[in-house]
Amino acid sequence: MGFGAAFAGVFRTIFTTLALASIIIVAVILYGFYYPAPYAHQTARQLPVVVVDLERSPLTRQVIRNLGDAREVRIVAEAASAAEAERLVRDREADGILMLPRGLERGLLTGAPGAGIGIWVNGTYLIRARDIGGAVQAAAIGAAAQRLGHVAQGLHLQAPIAIVQRPLFNTREGYADYVFPAVAAIILQQTLLFGSAMLVAGRRREEPAPWGTADFLGTWCAIALIGIMGAFLYFGWIYWFQDMPRAGNVPALFVAVPIFALAVSALGMMMGSIVDGPDRALQVLIPTSILLFFLTGAAWPIASMPVPVAMLAHLSPATMGMETFVRLNEMGASLRDVAGRLAGIAALAAIYGAVAFLRLSGREKAALR
Repeated sequence: MGFGAAFAGVFRTIFTTLALASIIIVAVILYGFYYPAPYAHQTARQLPVVVVDLERSPLTRQVIRNLGDAREVRIVAEAASAAEAERLVRDREADGILMLPRGLERGLLTGAPGAGIGIWVNGTYLIRARDIGGAVQAAAIGAAAQRLGHVAQGLHLQAPIAIVQRPLFNTREGYADYVFPAVAAIILQQTLLFGSAMLVAGRRREEPAPWGTADFLGTWCAIALIGIMGAFLYFGWIYWFQDMPRAGNVPALFVAVPIFALAVSALGMMMGSIVDGPDRALQVLIPTSILLFFLTGAAWPIASMPVPVAMLAHLSPATMGMETFVRLNEMGASLRDVAGRLAGIAALAAIYGAVAFLRLSGREKAALR
């Protein structure tokens, strides 16, 4: 079989095999809408908070009123002590504690060390912790300006420097903007990996004859092209539709995406050359998805992983692919900035491609003899 026939045969097999079309085409499209859906609003509302007001002054009462008007939080109780407030959080009746200590107003006016309010939040949920902290901060600043502004002017006190925080890349500080760009690399890898392994394993079972060089290259290029189209669907239209951060170095993506697709398709073909059928390929590969997500470094930094685990993580193209695509899509990095990672992905493509070719062409057995 020549290059062109092998290339066309891949698309013919995919479009005539429901299982392959469902994984390589349908699943890629559906995940682009399904995964970000739970985080579409990216904000939390009416989060339960308990207040501990030890001063009970006009200032602290104003803070509590301001907090009660905030849409992000809901005051569920006013505890008499910190211990009582902690019990409510442990019992999951509240997600945060606002502590207003004695001497708060006097400390703010005199600038005494340690003067201020205390905020404790349940850090299990990123969005909840962020929104509770932001609501309490806004309520406290508004109350201080309202209650103490005229006093500070009368005493000729200088207003503190205002600090303005602007996130550079995750502009809405939302969970979807954080997690989806990282998960996108996993989705693109796993769908292409499953499909290519199933395709190769199925063809080996139907046509056990060794593959020729043109046959192998035609199949590899066709599978990689499918991965390229899926990646640009994500980084182009789906990112725009889902309003993901996209500062975007588009010309660099035209270099990075094909390298990534070649590496993933080579890994899939290698796996397809090992398993005995399409169903076996799914049985082996499906459990790896959640593991590979944690190995990418999105949930836990790779630098903090044990060295053997970090080395294992870099055997997956998605590990370096995630870092590369986040930098190119969101941070506007240049090719020079990601050259090391692209070289690593290209090395994986060469290694996995060579192993797959040796196995599918029968030359591995010849070499062992």
